[in-house]
Amino acid sequence: MASVISPKAEISPKAIIGDNCKIFPFVYIEDDVVIGDNCIIFPFVSILNGTRMGSQNKVHQGSVIGALPQDFDFRGEKSECIIGDNNIIRENVVINRATHTGGQTIIGNENVLMEGAHISHDTKVGDRCVFGYGTKIAGDCEIQDGVIFSSSVIENAKTRVGRGAMIQAGTTFSKDVPPYIICTKRSEYGGVNFTMGRSYGVDEKVLKHLANAYRLLFLSNTSLFDAVNQIEDQVPDGPEVRNVIEFLRSANMGIVGKK
Repeated sequence: MASVISPKAEISPKAIIGDNCKIFPFVYIEDDVVIGDNCIIFPFVSILNGTRMGSQNKVHQGSVIGALPQDFDFRGEKSECIIGDNNIIRENVVINRATHTGGQTIIGNENVLMEGAHISHDTKVGDRCVFGYGTKIAGDCEIQDGVIFSSSVIENAKTRVGRGAMIQAGTTFSKDVPPYIICTKRSEYGGVNFTMGRSYGVDEKVLKHLANAYRLLFLSNTSLFDAVNQIEDQVPDGPEVRNVIEFLRSANMGIVGKK
């Protein structure tokens, strides 16, 4: 089915628009843009060069997709902003493309970005994440699947958030947040996120194993290195526990709540 495009939208003839899209008045789309099928682009949205958008996305009023990176190292290089499928991007969201040639900012599938969220250059977001009102993600971050950011969260540059973690409202953090935990407003460990774990089908016994692993990490006076070794020795092995161990061992920025 042909797309419905308002004559009041300003769209480059070089842009590629998929089938059955609806593009409202006052949308601005630049040359080097690809938009997949069944997308809805509401008024006053700007979709800029380097954007590659999948299918069935909804982009609401005032959002800017593929914005130039807010990075002093940017010299006008050609880079990309990759958006997957079935994402909901609400009002006034900004997503920057990557800084350097060949770089990519990536948003996966089935994510919800609420009003005023900002995803900066070169950040990689997995699937089924929620970004609350006014949440700001700095450059070069990694966010795994199923992460929930409450409102007004600030994630500083080059940090990671593990699968199924939840960040409480108003939190600012500069270290990595491990999988399946709750990160409190004071950037401290607030327990295992049992709700998200269960939603992913993690067995209750495994959730207890994860709680034991994080008890060894956060409630002991040992170093991160020693805590990881204790988890490996004392906690029954499995995919989720192995994921935690691998995440902790690759934590170049440190771990929230752990000196």
